[in-house]
Amino acid sequence: MKAIMVMFDSLNRNYLECYGGKLAKTPNFNRLAQNSVVFENCYAGSLPCMPARRELHTGRTNFLHRSWGPIEPFDLSMPQILDEHGIHSHLASDHTHYWEDGGSTYHTRYSTWEGFRGQEGDPWKGIAGDFPDTDPNLIRHEGYRGKLYRQDNINRTYLQEESCHPQVRTFKAGMEFIEENKDRDNWFVQIETFDPHEPFFCYDRFKKLYPRQYRGKRFDWPDYAPVNQTEEEIMEARYEYAALLSMCDEQLGKVLDQMDRYGLWEDTLLIVNTDHGYLLGDHGYWAKNYMPLYQEIVNTPLFIYDPRCGKKGERRKALVQTVDLPVTILSFFGIPVPQRMTGFDLQDTVREDKKVRQGALFGIHGAHVCVTDGQYVYMRAPVNKENKPLYEYTWMPSHMVGFFDREELKKAEMGEGTAFSDFIPVPRIPAECYIEAFDYGNLLFDLEKDPKQEHPVQDRETEERLSRLMTDLMKRESAPAEQYIRLGLEEYL
Repeated sequence: MKAIMVMFDSLNRNYLECYGGKLAKTPNFNRLAQNSVVFENCYAGSLPCMPARRELHTGRTNFLHRSWGPIEPFDLSMPQILDEHGIHSHLASDHTHYWEDGGSTYHTRYSTWEGFRGQEGDPWKGIAGDFPDTDPNLIRHEGYRGKLYRQDNINRTYLQEESCHPQVRTFKAGMEFIEENKDRDNWFVQIETFDPHEPFFCYDRFKKLYPRQYRGKRFDWPDYAPVNQTEEEIMEARYEYAALLSMCDEQLGKVLDQMDRYGLWEDTLLIVNTDHGYLLGDHGYWAKNYMPLYQEIVNTPLFIYDPRCGKKGERRKALVQTVDLPVTILSFFGIPVPQRMTGFDLQDTVREDKKVRQGALFGIHGAHVCVTDGQYVYMRAPVNKENKPLYEYTWMPSHMVGFFDREELKKAEMGEGTAFSDFIPVPRIPAECYIEAFDYGNLLFDLEKDPKQEHPVQDRETEERLSRLMTDLMKRESAPAEQYIRLGLEEYL
């Protein structure tokens, strides 16, 4: 038995033709849809990048206990469990956050791994002092964002040839692993690219797929901010995203070619997924992690081909989530699933659309806690503007970049162990959240009547029903007691 996961970052399903997208050209995603089962109601769980990957390893929800951070010493890890059962796990990735403090324990859980530099503001190539930006149309930025933009401009000077692009190198490495091991058994490879995450950097032959007359400043990296651009600028960013997505589509096609060439459809599980989506001017926002979690962010594309049933070209409506993928992979290899994993094996859902859950829980640590039952989406805000009480539970006190500072660490106290930590006591540290969820208030959307989420509804009975569902799902995830207080859910306990 063999398994391949092809994972993209910030993949908005509305730009895929097989999900009804009209702007981007994605023939190989269409081909994939014809050769797999396509999920209509897959939801992210914990956002953004590394919280999603913690779920991919541990098979349980992260955001109620922790923000961005490394794998914890008490955590389970799907690729490590595979390795312990004689299944070789390999990661090929250009996801720059794996090489930072807040992601530094993920890639080392695989049997073997390869990393490729140069995405986003990756501190890769060094030029001391002022870097002479030669593009007069470049939009300037200050502070931390300016540092990232400067580094990205440096990196791009080393990526003039397509063969040098980290996405291309990542797929090449993953396909080399497949080539080397095609006649061997018992392996899992994760080919994971940072694209089409911003910046939307790709090459002219992909941009030429989307002719336009834009003459403004280069706009392939929107800020994490509300939209204040012209309609022409908004469309430019969307075209740049589409061009990069077409580049991703081409690389995906090469993996599908290998599936065909070597007859891997006979015995190989194929999963194509993403961590979350991305707003490209939708709802008046760019990006994904400071506004309410609209469908474009959390209703993600998912494709699964399972050789045990061979289903192809079919659609599934059952609610599924990221936490189901590690459980499905372990089950595929016949490995007992640890009780601490709260995801579900999707074998029968792939086969016959078996329902596995009543609701899906998702969110960002300290922001709204959200739930959907498939028809409604309910986003529950904190009951006070101070957003307290709120804690980080961690033995690995790292932010995305850098450790917790001395003042944060001085406030740490030992928390009780729960099922989430395998009943190991874990330090808890008072936390702050940069997302002003209180200001948005509670939000309820009826997706059947309002699929674009333009008109929040007032429905006390539905809100109470979903509050009870939310509370039940939080209990299943061993949510810390203060989360119920922060959200005003005590009456539903």
